[in-house]
Amino acid sequence: MSFDRSSFGPAVAEILAEERLNPLGLGEPNLAIRPQIESITPALLFAAPVVDTDMAQAALAGLWLWHDFLDESHAISQSINTPTGSYWHAIMHRREGDFGNAKYWFRRVGRHPIFARLAAAAKDEAQATADDSPRLAAEFSGDDWNPLQFVDLVEKCVRSADERDDELLRRIARREWRLLFQFCCRAAQG
Repeated sequence: MSFDRSSFGPAVAEILAEERLNPLGLGEPNLAIRPQIESITPALLFAAPVVDTDMAQAALAGLWLWHDFLDESHAISQSINTPTGSYWHAIMHRREGDFGNAKYWFRRVGRHPIFARLAAAAKDEAQATADDSPRLAAEFSGDDWNPLQFVDLVEKCVRSADERDDELLRRIARREWRLLFQFCCRAAQG
């Protein structure tokens, strides 16, 4: 699943140009891109003016997370007192392996507007890999997204180091990141 980068400013489009499949865990920060992300302000994120600065900040937290800068993402997301800020905060804690804290923040999210699309995306990813990971694919057969269940699946996978499950969960996490980032971008621009 690719996404439309035309609504971003040129610097952001370049930062997102690399196709990534982030690890479920910490990852290795992409130090080469750090100066570019540091230079981005909410006003430079988009091709259109920003009308919701919290959502622009949330998108910025997502950019840091996309390149495995968990601390930088955390510093931003924890200061955004919205369900979307809590969502980025929860993802960051899931990535760092603090699964209980991730669940706490997902409970603060409540039902997020991306959940229906994320459930469908997860089902698509699971069906595409059902032969490689049939047990896990069955977990995503429903029409509802359960972020707490996803945290449990990630935790189990990280602890067992199951490569087949890891691939599927990483693909779903990438779809989650994209959907949440797009949601932030649309909301930030009105």
